[in-house]
Amino acid sequence: MLLDIDGVLHVGDEPIAGAIGALERCRELTAGVRLITNTTSRPRAAIVGRLRGMGFTVGDEEVVTPAATAVSVCRERGLRRVLMLVPEELRADLAGLREAEDGEQPDAVVLGDLGDGFTPDALNGAFRALLGGAELIALQRNRYWRSSAGLVMDVGAWSAALEYAAGVEATVAGKPSPALFLAALAEIPGDGRALMVGDDIEGDIGGALDAGLEAVLVRTGKYRPGAAAAAGVEPTATIDSIAELPPLLTRR
Repeated sequence: MLLDIDGVLHVGDEPIAGAIGALERCRELTAGVRLITNTTSRPRAAIVGRLRGMGFTVGDEEVVTPAATAVSVCRERGLRRVLMLVPEELRADLAGLREAEDGEQPDAVVLGDLGDGFTPDALNGAFRALLGGAELIALQRNRYWRSSAGLVMDVGAWSAALEYAAGVEATVAGKPSPALFLAALAEIPGDGRALMVGDDIEGDIGGALDAGLEAVLVRTGKYRPGAAAAAGVEPTATIDSIAELPPLLTRR
C-alpha cells in the first residue's frame, strides 16, 4: 500500500481523526506500507520527524520523496551541473548532485517548492538556463496544495510557466510520474495487488491508475468535489477519510 501524507494523514500540524490508528491497522492488513509525498519544501528527515511529533509511528525507510528519483534521473542522463531551485533544507536529499557555479551553464534545472523564493530573478535565471540547453527536472507537478492558510499554488504552476516560456517539457520526478510509484512499490516485498490512497485526483489517483495500481480517493486535504468530477478520473473507491480505509480493505 502507498499512502500520500499531507491531506491524507494530517492537515497542517493536526492528524486527521483516526489516522494514527488507521495507519497501524493498514500495516497489519498489507505486505507493507510506503508513505509517498510530493512535498519538496523539506527533506525526508524533517517529514519523518514531523509525523512522529504528531504521534505517528513511522520508520525512516517508509517515507519516499521525489528527490531520490531526481538524483537518479540526472545520473542516468549524465547531467552533472545542476541549478537547484529548491529550499536550502532540501539540498541534503540532493547531495549526489553538483550545483552549477556562477557563470557556469547548468545541464539541468531541478525545480522544487521555493515558496516565497519564486521571485522574478529566480525564475528568469532558470529560464535563461533552459534557453541555454539545460533540462528541466520538476520534483513534482501539483497545481496547488492546502496549507494552514488555505489553498496555495504549488510547483506545477511554476513548472508550467517555465515550460511555456522556454519551449521545453519537464521531466517529472514525483507524482503523477509512474517512476515514484514504482520505486516505492519496489521496496515492499511481494507482487500482489497494489493500492494508492490520496487526496489529489490527478497526482495521486490518476497517476496511480496510469501506473497500474488501484487508487482510493479520500475526501480530506485538498479534495474538492468539483475538481474530482472535472478531472475525468474514476477512483477505484472514494471514502470520507483514511479512518474508513481498514474496513474497506477487510471487505475487499
